[in-house]
Amino acid sequence: MNWRYRLLLLLFSALFGLITFRLFYWQVVRASDLSALGRMQYGQTVKIPAKRGEIRTSDGFPIATNRISYTVFANPKEVKNKDQISETLAPLLGVDIASISAELSLNLYWVPLQKGVDTDKKTELEKLNLPGVGFEQDYSRFYPEASMAAQLIGFLGKGQSGLDKGYFGVEGYYDRLLAGKDGEAIQIHDAFGKPVLAKTQVSEQVDGSSLILSIDRSVQFLVESKLKEGVEKYGASSGMIGIMNPETGEIIALAAYPTFDPKNFSKYQDELYKNPLITNLYEPGSTFKPLIMSAALDSKVVTPETKCNTCSGPVSIGGYTIHTWNDEYYKNTNMVDVIMHSDNTGMVFVGQKLGLDRLIDYLGKFGIGSLTGIDLQGEISSFLKPKEDWHTVDLATASFGQGISITPIELLSAVSAIANEGKRMQPHVVSAVETPDGSVTKINTKQLDAPIDPKTAKVMTEIMVNAVNKGEASFARLKDYRIAGKTGTASIPIQGHYDSNQTIASFVGFAPADSPKFVMLVILDRPTSSIYGAETAAPIFFSIAKDLLSYYGISPSN
Repeated sequence: MNWRYRLLLLLFSALFGLITFRLFYWQVVRASDLSALGRMQYGQTVKIPAKRGEIRTSDGFPIATNRISYTVFANPKEVKNKDQISETLAPLLGVDIASISAELSLNLYWVPLQKGVDTDKKTELEKLNLPGVGFEQDYSRFYPEASMAAQLIGFLGKGQSGLDKGYFGVEGYYDRLLAGKDGEAIQIHDAFGKPVLAKTQVSEQVDGSSLILSIDRSVQFLVESKLKEGVEKYGASSGMIGIMNPETGEIIALAAYPTFDPKNFSKYQDELYKNPLITNLYEPGSTFKPLIMSAALDSKVVTPETKCNTCSGPVSIGGYTIHTWNDEYYKNTNMVDVIMHSDNTGMVFVGQKLGLDRLIDYLGKFGIGSLTGIDLQGEISSFLKPKEDWHTVDLATASFGQGISITPIELLSAVSAIANEGKRMQPHVVSAVETPDGSVTKINTKQLDAPIDPKTAKVMTEIMVNAVNKGEASFARLKDYRIAGKTGTASIPIQGHYDSNQTIASFVGFAPADSPKFVMLVILDRPTSSIYGAETAAPIFFSIAKDLLSYYGISPSN
């Protein structure tokens, strides 16, 4: 009997230990998994979407906003004829039949079929009264002005997780601020898997902040219209225009053509998404000359009256021969006329007077070779090469804007320093941020550097005014206004040499010269009617400038 009692006790002890172990396993080790499984049986974790912040132009118009949309979902357990439902929904939702069939074949109570369905489409689907098909309210991005400022605004796409994500421009740069934070709740289901009204709030959503841009919608529309017209008139492959307030760094307009529709971005080539003013590197050509001349004047190695004693013919340097753009030469020309004639040999003279050390130093102060810090996603820069890598010919060619690569925004920012008494301000497109509760915070302007003295800036301004009045683009000038500017016709490097038949034509300037309201850069890529900036980019510049001066109510200078 004794041994039987002991055996029975041992068996009961082992059974008790096994039960204890299993209870520990299910209640402690697998507790979180069981909790999740339980929630799946009676409910579904649903997102409470945060409302994405708007992007508004300076007049308060929402250039990127939201409108109510719907997610079409299905309960596969309620869908009887899955093949028929798939064939019905596919063309209406713009989804493959196979994709819908795959979702409906899942052993779940809730599967998404399509997001971003508008109210009209929802109404159309509701009339079909399809069993097991329902709708959840959401928000979708809407761009009321379609393609206006598309490269500046960017677009809203999907990230790797399938969630909304801003790409390019403002949408990309300020994505986290605009997005806010989604909330979560548990959607309760009944025994048949149907959602009921009760929801258990897990976390509250935080709506995104809205952005108020410095972009003037009227000016943006004007610029885009003039740019498109100019690209087509002069047979260019593309074009871009940037306009900035030199005193604050605020971007007034930023346009590129061709462009795209941010709402339907997937229908366009990826290259169009980029903003070429901040992502394209190019050799600026003669529009770079005012920077080099300013540096030479500021360091006092030349004065406006300094005579060039090497400008009577082509200049040979390091085995290369440098010509003027039209093979015309001016013996003993002064610095004012060097800019007016856009004289390459004269600029080589200036560069040699300046010297490599000072040239590199001044270019750094002008922001050449570094990011401007503009608040748009995707800005790049080509850093200046180390001093030891420069050759004699590099100093010469850089003096007239060849052999050195920059972005258009770098040049616009640099020239704005001449317009702003020598002070270079950080360019920016967002002027204020509005939180969901309605409080508005202004964005402070920021000075990046002061590359030249105010007196130098004034002298350089007068030299650029003279270039507008008497230079090769004087035919297009506005005779009643004092405008400072400079043309540019840059050869395009191709496989180790420059293409003589294709150029980047440009014009940079500011007005009114005595108290600049704006600085503007116009660039045309490979114009075919004429390769020269004076005959293509300059007329676009002055056409826009005329309307801007009128728009701002600025009276004629003369």
